[in-house]
Amino acid sequence: MSVKDFNVLVCDRKDVKQFIEKWHYSKSINGIMSSYCFKLMNNNEIIGAMIFGKLGMANAWKKYAENAEDVIELRRLCCIDDTPKNTESFFIGACLRWLKKNTNIKIIVSYADPEYGHSGIIYQASNFTMIGKTSPGKVIIWNDKKYHDKAIRTKYKGELKPFARRLKNAIESGQARYVKTNGKNIYIFKLKR
Repeated sequence: MSVKDFNVLVCDRKDVKQFIEKWHYSKSINGIMSSYCFKLMNNNEIIGAMIFGKLGMANAWKKYAENAEDVIELRRLCCIDDTPKNTESFFIGACLRWLKKNTNIKIIVSYADPEYGHSGIIYQASNFTMIGKTSPGKVIIWNDKKYHDKAIRTKYKGELKPFARRLKNAIESGQARYVKTNGKNIYIFKLKR
């Protein structure tokens, strides 16, 4: 297996959902807005997935650009465990080239979470620049999974989504709990100037 044999394809969210739920440390794409999805293929087998979407925090785009449309976040990236060296940077590079050619996006933002042992080495290898850290936060632990604390506030048409209601009930009943977290490393990539 060599990265030269891999293909990067634009795809639908449904095409990468199960793969990300299996291979990404978060085990979830719940609550993620997705604008562009990509899959990394080796022959007919998916071996990687990536989702780009609007920034998770409201108005966070103002830190990076003049318009919300100029900024997108790399929301999920994962590959199977036994890929060759440089697979992730190859995958990121192909996706960034596609975005540069096919969109008007100027800045890519991504976060590396030390809570999961990620410092951002793959972003550094892909020519992203670390610009700081986020503020400390908190996550919700439920059934041995971690959920962002805003998952409890996810709404659709003014009502809490069913998952948000279940999570809220789990906290109220003591089945779930909040845990404080350290800040994440913030990386940006200037796609266009």
